[in-house]
Amino acid sequence: MLFFYFYFMKEVQRCSWCEGDALYTAYHDTEWGVPLFDDEALFEFLLLETFQAGLSWITILRKRQHFHAAFDAFDYRKIAAYTDRKVAALMENPGIIRKRQKIQAALSNAQAFQELQAQYGSFSNYFWGFTDGKPIQNEFKTLSEIPPFTPLATTLSKDLKQKGFKFVGPTVIYAHMQATGLVNDHLVSCFRHQEVQGLKT
Repeated sequence: MLFFYFYFMKEVQRCSWCEGDALYTAYHDTEWGVPLFDDEALFEFLLLETFQAGLSWITILRKRQHFHAAFDAFDYRKIAAYTDRKVAALMENPGIIRKRQKIQAALSNAQAFQELQAQYGSFSNYFWGFTDGKPIQNEFKTLSEIPPFTPLATTLSKDLKQKGFKFVGPTVIYAHMQATGLVNDHLVSCFRHQEVQGLKT
């Protein structure tokens, strides 16, 4: 069984951006592009991606467990109520990205997240409402075809900013859309393209 797994890892065709790092490859093979409708999971990715701004995603993935521990398992209810004392403790935590503006953004985003839940019934309803509840199925053949953001990402970014979210520029939001399956940006040659496309929503 172990031999089969390593043979599969070596022989299967996937998006080249994830190759060369086992953690990145596992994330690509099991999480990236899978449609998410659970508010807790959507908030986790939103928090991580706001910390990614200006950094590489692999940097964040390597710190994911530290973020999980530092931010109460990404519980947005608890994060929304963080005090100045908690913020100070996070600033001393070497396992996360210690940028005060991003930590403060995590708090304000958690508060705005709950306001959206109250307004729309769930953040998922709000988020997926931009695509009528259906993932956008792209057909990119090369990495160079994938844009850093799209008009939809820009629209969503502007709306989130108006609703009080921070560190949610179009590039960050498009990364969020890709990660949580609002768009399927696996290359058509990647084995995950059809797998993700076939997932029930």
